Amino acid sequence: MRSLDIGATGMMAQQLNVDVISNNIANMTTTGYKKQRAAFQDLIYQNIKRPGTTSSDSGTTVPSGIQVGLGVKTGAVYRMHSQGAVQMTSNELDIAILGRGFFQVDLPSGETGYTRDGTFQINENGELVTMQGYLVQPGITVPDNATSIDINAEGEVLAKIQGQTAIQNLGQFQMADFVNPTGLEAIGNNFLIESAASGSPITGIANQGQFGGLEQGALEQSNVDVVAEITSLIAAQRAYEMNSNVISTSDEMLQIVSQLR
Repeated sequence: MRSLDIGATGMMAQQLNVDVISNNIANMTTTGYKKQRAAFQDLIYQNIKRPGTTSSDSGTTVPSGIQVGLGVKTGAVYRMHSQGAVQMTSNELDIAILGRGFFQVDLPSGETGYTRDGTFQINENGELVTMQGYLVQPGITVPDNATSIDINAEGEVLAKIQGQTAIQNLGQFQMADFVNPTGLEAIGNNFLIESAASGSPITGIANQGQFGGLEQGALEQSNVDVVAEITSLIAAQRAYEMNSNVISTSDEMLQIVSQLR
């Protein structure tokens, strides 16, 4: 009975859908998080009578045939890189990206991590690092006697040094972008890494070309729309229930057959 297997594929698909939605809701306050969506595809079809086959000796053909679908499968779970809301924090080391682009970070594995999370700090050597202590490219060091730090829209880090009138330029953030940012591989801790699907990174300066500008003293919030996620969650729950009803109905039909004398 095909409907048993079809209903099972529907339940598994909606279970995955709920997993994706719940992860979005769990990360609704995660800095720089980009929501995900599950996309589904129908499975192969069983051709009981193929469309277009000859139906008589006179050459007539079957216009539609008989094709029975065998269920659903997950086609992809993709990330949506729309801009999240910007929240002002008044912390001079918090930086939000307004538009396209990623910060580049040196990971312990030797790879380069890409992130929209601009929650930066200074380590014991005065270097600009992430919350995990990973160095932010291209490696900016703040002197001990710096009294204030200013970061402009182009990513230049300017410091006022105690006892000096002139402003010192400490360096400039090197931004990265991808032809297909959806193809980046998430590894947790707000980091993405390059993959064959994303293509090679395109580097440049913030607020120039395709890159968005930077906003000091602010952080980009998650782009999760809670109302939309709750609505999707309810729809997924109802779809799961209906697929379970298909299995229950199929079981009742089999029970009727088994009771025939």
